Amino acid sequence: MPRHPVPLGFVFRSRAKSEKASAADQAPVTDSPQTRHPQAPKGRPTPKRSEAQGQRRSVANTPTTRKEAAKRSRDERRAALEKQRQALAGGDERYLPARDKGPVRRFARDFVDSRFHVAEFFLPLAVVILILSTIRVGALQNIALLLWLVVIILIVVDSIGVGIRLKKQLSTRFPNENKKGVVAYALMRTLQMRRLRLPKPQVKRGERP
Repeated sequence: MPRHPVPLGFVFRSRAKSEKASAADQAPVTDSPQTRHPQAPKGRPTPKRSEAQGQRRSVANTPTTRKEAAKRSRDERRAALEKQRQALAGGDERYLPARDKGPVRRFARDFVDSRFHVAEFFLPLAVVILILSTIRVGALQNIALLLWLVVIILIVVDSIGVGIRLKKQLSTRFPNENKKGVVAYALMRTLQMRRLRLPKPQVKRGERP
């Protein structure tokens, strides 16, 4: 009895169906969102409550407009300046300006604040001398000129002495620290009246720094 030839398309379709069925049998069974048990794992770890709250705060605090970003920048700058002002008044090292930070600068300030200096009386003396010089009396004008010379000489001598003593103390106490500009920093402080100095003095007169 003659056999009818099997069409090639039928053979290929049968082979494709068998391969798909085999692949379906070997694929891992996963729960769909509708059939997954409520207690079954989700496939990724659940974030901690603190992490989730931090993420929500971060999203909530992110400025959405340029105006909000500018306002936040101004508020942060204002808060930083307020902390710096309080640090200058109280001596808190954390918020002091860069030029005032560090143990070397603090010692220089204490070294200056623990002594009397001629330079700190320069402003009141200058006012007195200026008043004397405006009076049209030859003797008083000569006295004013002499006072100018005396005050300037005393300030120069006192400043030299402060610089020499401070250098010795810094070399002894801070041999490995950067001391560049510290002497000039201290001398500029001597020119200010004690009550106007910033940061505020932290030692009394006569007290050893």
